[in-house]
Amino acid sequence: MIALSSTFKISLRALRVNKMRSALTMLGIIIGVSAVIIMLAVGKGASDRISKQISSIGSNLIMVLPGSTTSGGMRMGSGTQQTLTQDDADAILKECPAVWDVSPFVRGAAQVVFGNQNWSTSVIGTTPSNLNIRDWAVSSGRNLSDQDIRGATKVCVLGQTVAENLFDGRDPIGQVVRIKKVPFLVVGILEAKGQSMMGQDQDDTVLIPITTAQKKIIGRFFPGTVQTIMVKTRTAEDLPRAERQVNDLLRQRHHIGPKADDDFTVRNLTQMLQVAEQATNVMALLLGAIASVSLLVGGIGIMNIMLVSVTERTREIGIRMAVGAKTWDIRLQFIIEALTLSMIGGVAGIVIGYVGSKVLSSIAGWSTIVSPLSIVLAFGFSGLVGIFFGFYPAYKASLLNPIDALRYE
Repeated sequence: MIALSSTFKISLRALRVNKMRSALTMLGIIIGVSAVIIMLAVGKGASDRISKQISSIGSNLIMVLPGSTTSGGMRMGSGTQQTLTQDDADAILKECPAVWDVSPFVRGAAQVVFGNQNWSTSVIGTTPSNLNIRDWAVSSGRNLSDQDIRGATKVCVLGQTVAENLFDGRDPIGQVVRIKKVPFLVVGILEAKGQSMMGQDQDDTVLIPITTAQKKIIGRFFPGTVQTIMVKTRTAEDLPRAERQVNDLLRQRHHIGPKADDDFTVRNLTQMLQVAEQATNVMALLLGAIASVSLLVGGIGIMNIMLVSVTERTREIGIRMAVGAKTWDIRLQFIIEALTLSMIGGVAGIVIGYVGSKVLSSIAGWSTIVSPLSIVLAFGFSGLVGIFFGFYPAYKASLLNPIDALRYE
């Protein structure tokens, strides 16, 4: 223990003697650690943003889209043929055990007018269950009701963006807006959702009863037909089973033969979004790996300086061996010096990386999250770099012949 303490003091004294060289040697580690932390913070921030966007859409979702039309031998793509109905949605809810809730909807664009203000937005005709499926809540007022659907009433629920642009801070509840010259009573305001994964403003929308939309607003849909059916399961584990049940039920209801193509498309939205999230995580790891290269460069710098130090202190090494220092004592001295340089550089790099990530977030507007794991990884890796690149100079110093070392000038 005494020998270890003595070796440690000798190592620190040697570093203090050459303060400028020690500081320049640590610079490579400082840059490497800070770069790793900043890059991982950027990747983590991007991943967290994707996760929030995924949760804003809703969880455990399946989208059922209508089929495609064929014109002149050309297939026009999903959604160009009206093959889904309100009855299909009702049947999915009743006859598919894995399904928890269902919401059909039709969508269109329209100008919404209040007084001398107007705003072009997305108008969605849907059912009350739409908010439950999308994990969306009403911040004030109420949601659409089943009575609104049955009576095709002219009521609407506004998104935050529409409410802000039309009412400029006033309370919209109880006011009347016009959608395509049709008066609608505002009965509710939705909570803010933010942007979707595609960068679209989810709050720039107006919800109205689906029956009202079909009859008065979005005329391209026949009464009873719907544009999309959103299906929600209780858990993610139920999604594959629900997907099969929905597919089998719709083939049966649409009288599709065993070899005939479906006139609808069933998409597992959660799986698609998970792929996007995984891609973001891979990007974060790639950024961290690229930044780690700078740590290796810093480690090479430590090794070069330690080799120079061995050459300069050859006579000192010879004296220590002559008075009884063992091979391991010499090795340990130089390993401690290299490890101390990397550790101090690691601490400084953590501070600079944390501050740098916050500055980057405020200046560039990027979302950055510094996780404790990234700090531990960067600091631990810097320590390993110090040990790894300090071992060879320490090994070389320990092999010196004491007599030759004492003669060295």
